[in-house]
Amino acid sequence: MTTAPHTPAPAPRLDAIGLVAADMAASLAFYRLLGLDIPADADTAPHVEATLPGGLRILWDTEDTVRSYDPGWTRPEGGSGRVGLAFRCAGPEGVDATHGALVAAGYRSHLAPWDAVWGQRYAVVLDPDGGEVSLFADAG
Repeated sequence: MTTAPHTPAPAPRLDAIGLVAADMAASLAFYRLLGLDIPADADTAPHVEATLPGGLRILWDTEDTVRSYDPGWTRPEGGSGRVGLAFRCAGPEGVDATHGALVAAGYRSHLAPWDAVWGQRYAVVLDPDGGEVSLFADAG
């Protein structure tokens, strides 16, 4: 008896990035300012998804939703390191303008815009849950 050769399963592909929100409306408002297309009626939902142009999805769940399937879940201390998202801006001036708009809207700057040694204009703003969101563009 012969066996057919084993065909390996396709490799997994990154499909979504999940975020846990203490305040769904506040988190969604922040990411709307970064250009994500999130319906206004999603602010009170326990789970929200947004699909990016390349097909990757960003998912938000409330803390209560996460605890519904993981009763031992606790909010990470701080927030830094929870997950890092990076948004490419339209040039160095786009980094400055986006950083300024987010700070003017009441969000905290973690790193003000600067010319990084790796050749980018770079800044970091904290989302409402303390997650680091990088803003970058190739230096002009």
